[in-house]
Order: sequence, then C-alpha cells, then structure tokens
Amino acid sequence: MSFYDYYQGLKDLNWEELWAGITAGDVERALAREALTERDYLALLSPAARSFLEPMAQRARRLSIQHFGRVIVLYTPLYLSNYCVNRCLYCGLSASNQIARKTLTPEEIEAEGRAIAGTGLRHLLLLTGEARRHAPLGYLVEAVKLLRPYFSSLSIEVYPLETEEYRTLLREGVDGLTVYQEVYDEEVYAQVHPAGPKRDYRFRLEAPERACQAGMVSVNIGALLGLNDWRREAFVTGLHAAYLQDHYWATEVAVSFPRLRPHAGSSFVPTVEVTDADLVQMMLALRLYRPRLGITISTRERPELRDRLVMLGVTRLSAGSSTEVGGRTTADKGEAQFEVADRRTVAEIYQMVLRQGYQPVFKDWEPLAG
Repeated sequence: MSFYDYYQGLKDLNWEELWAGITAGDVERALAREALTERDYLALLSPAARSFLEPMAQRARRLSIQHFGRVIVLYTPLYLSNYCVNRCLYCGLSASNQIARKTLTPEEIEAEGRAIAGTGLRHLLLLTGEARRHAPLGYLVEAVKLLRPYFSSLSIEVYPLETEEYRTLLREGVDGLTVYQEVYDEEVYAQVHPAGPKRDYRFRLEAPERACQAGMVSVNIGALLGLNDWRREAFVTGLHAAYLQDHYWATEVAVSFPRLRPHAGSSFVPTVEVTDADLVQMMLALRLYRPRLGITISTRERPELRDRLVMLGVTRLSAGSSTEVGGRTTADKGEAQFEVADRRTVAEIYQMVLRQGYQPVFKDWEPLAG
C-alpha cells in the first residue's frame, strides 16, 4: 500500500469539526506523552495549541539537540534550467509566464559550481523546471558528473522520475531528493495545476517512495504553504513523512515549510494567509510528533525569522541562494522562480548560526568509496 492509498482514508474527514473538538486538555496530554500519536499531532496543530507554543518550543529544542546535536547543515540551490511545460498558477516558471528562459551549458554549470564551492559549501541542490526536453535525464547525469568533484552531497529538485531513473542518478552521485507535493488536497491540487504533466497528482505524490525504493540517502518533502488550510496541509505532510520513515528506514526523511513568495508573471494571491506564528506552530508540532525528522528552512523566509527558528528544530538552512539560472556567474541569466527573502552571504549565515550557539556545517558526511 502506497501513501496515496493510505491517504484515501483521510479525504472525508470533517476538518472543522476535528479542530473544534480539540481542547486545551488534549494539548496538555499530548505534551505529557513521550511518543505522540497521530491524534496528539493533530492536537498540537489545532487552534487550542496556540497558547502552548512556549512549552512546545522548549521540548522541541531539547529533542532537536538530543537527535541532531547543535548542528545546522548549510546548502544552496543551483538552478540548471527554468523551462517548464506546466501551467501552475502560483509559480514563476509557469509555461504561461513570459520570462527569460535558459538552460545552462556544461561550461556554465561548472562555472556556477566552482563559484559556489568557493564559498565553502559542499551540499548542493540542483533544480530545473519541469521540461524533460530542455533538461532530460542525460543532461542531469552530465551536470552531476561535472559537479561531483566540487561537492560531497548533491540533491535534486526536478520533475518526478521513475524508480530506475532515480537509481541512475544515484549511481552517478546524487544522494538526495526534494519534491514538494505543493498541496495535498486533491481538489485544490487540480485547481492550481490546470495544465501540464504535473496534473497527475498520484504520480507526484508517489515520487518520494520511488526515490526511497531506488535507495536515495535522503528525501525531503513539503507542502507549499498558502494554497490551502495550513493546519490540514501540515497534518498530512507529517503523516506522509511518518509513512516514509516507517516504510523506508534506511532513508533520511526531512520536511520543508516553504511559504509562497512573490514572482514575475503572475498576480496569484495565496488563498490562505500563513503567519509567522502559524509557521512556528507547525514546525514545533512536527518536531514533537517525529523527533528524528530533518527540518529545512529556505531563504524564502526573512533573515530575522530564520535567526529565531534556528533554536526551534531546524536542521538545514539554505545560504547564499539564487533562484536565477546562472545567477552567480552567467551574464544572460534565466529569470528567477521567486524572490529570495534572505539575501545574506554564506559567510553571514555561518556567523549567524555561530551566534545562536550552534555549529554551521558545510560538509557533514562523505560517501564511501565504491
């Protein structure tokens, strides 16, 4: 049974009744338990839990230090291509947007890699739009071969692949996958993905499982916050992460909390506001529900908020980010996917993490020689 099959049992829940039925006593009981149930996780996401953020934060911090130490892994994205055949309403790369498009040449890929490696970073996330014609599997393999000498860890955030395709990239040196479901509510998913292969909800939902089956070392999932009720999305995201942890114990599972950001070519307005307090609550609830999950916060968030989140359970931070294709070294750049909120350099993020009493890490593991 895949997570898609498991999720079918949740689709008919009356979410408003669920939230209304949770009391402060339910939250207190959840906080008193060492191992939390799904019902406890629901309680910590509820409106009733909003007045318990401080005790949640204290416990989340203890659990994070217990399982991860005082360590924050730093990484950065490298956009290889911004061509896309989907028409997602919320994305700057949508095929309907008239933006400057570009796919990096091998020479440009290596130049970007050298520039990033020069900052000290050794964890790299490779991204493309969802257009196989402009960034086919062979192109991804070539990019990985060019960049492997510079980085100890290469992850991908590209169009969903088949299991054997993930195996191919794994053999070439990719060790991680990031794929956002964007929104778990299937009806809302159809509304915001009106055209393109991304309309296939199930194929995207099962991409993390295919990557785990291929042997991927790490898998990072998440919902794009602002497209639907955040409590419901956070709850299902947590269940999805728990499912992956329970079924694929050899894969490190992590969750991101990306909020919608402004971008070129669209006047799309988030359907649901997600405040800083909302973001904190869902992050704390997830840490308490699944203490061994990694938590990633990207440069979509403001510097002052990211600084505060370091002590609340974050395990990975992006640094020195650019969402443009060739954004660091190329003159004719491809337009950005979205506006970055935290524009600090890698060195500035490094110093910030140190000031918080944590150790920023450029390189936290080395693959064994084959």
